Amino acid sequence: MTAPEAAPAHPSPVRVLTVAGSDSGGGAGIQADLKTMLALGTHGMSVITAVTAQNSLGVQGAWELPVDAVRAQYRSVVDDIGVQAVKTGMLASPELVECVADLLAGTDAPVVVDPVGVSKHGDALLAATALDAVRTKLLPTATVATPNLDEVAQLTGIHVESEDGMRRAADAVLAYGPRWVVIKGGHLGHEASSSGTGLAGGSDEAVDLLTDGVQEHWLRAPRLDNRHTHGTGCTLASAIAAQLAKGQSVPEAVRAAKEYVTGAIAAGFALGGGIGPVDHGWRLSTPVGRGTDA
Repeated sequence: MTAPEAAPAHPSPVRVLTVAGSDSGGGAGIQADLKTMLALGTHGMSVITAVTAQNSLGVQGAWELPVDAVRAQYRSVVDDIGVQAVKTGMLASPELVECVADLLAGTDAPVVVDPVGVSKHGDALLAATALDAVRTKLLPTATVATPNLDEVAQLTGIHVESEDGMRRAADAVLAYGPRWVVIKGGHLGHEASSSGTGLAGGSDEAVDLLTDGVQEHWLRAPRLDNRHTHGTGCTLASAIAAQLAKGQSVPEAVRAAKEYVTGAIAAGFALGGGIGPVDHGWRLSTPVGRGTDA
């Protein structure tokens, strides 16, 4: 009697690590990151920096983890499993920002820094005292930084009101050391159109700017009439990291991520009594927000 043949070994998957806070409502943070990484065909891993009590109405509480716990999680994953890209999100305090920046500086993989400052509901997720550490320690480690307009204002003091303002903001963020920056236009199109500042596309487009200070890529997508957009920033940064891990160039990765996020926003669904999440599974045969008839 012959022994059964061993099953063929599966190749190791593309591995992406998120270093961020937990969103108990499942729409943003670690939960959104891992869903995005899975949806884009990668193996997501996590270092939890903070725990939040959070739902569709806002953040009811937040508790950061000790620096030693964050460092131990990171070393545990990176030293054994290895990573092909890292994404950072909520880091909460100066001590955590500096710890994570030191860890990233010693990691040979692309880094996407989402400099999370406030939640979708306006709740502070980064201490004001941590801003200098973000500027001087964290941003220099970034392959790509992905600030929204509120985070641009926090970091640089520039309040963007036009596409020219996005260029100035990008230059100011690049001065802190990231190789590339995505300035996320967010609601800029609607405000510029209604105030007469002449933003191209007006309220019909969601416009982001990707640049390294030399190359300039304007990323435009239809502005969608859907208020359920919780988790868009986390999702975009994680999607960029997943695409970089798969070997795409920065412009390729950001374009693919923008396409994925646009689809996720279009499929965003109501959850609870406030702002619902984007649908990370919109490309699946049965997207999360649609359910089944069974």
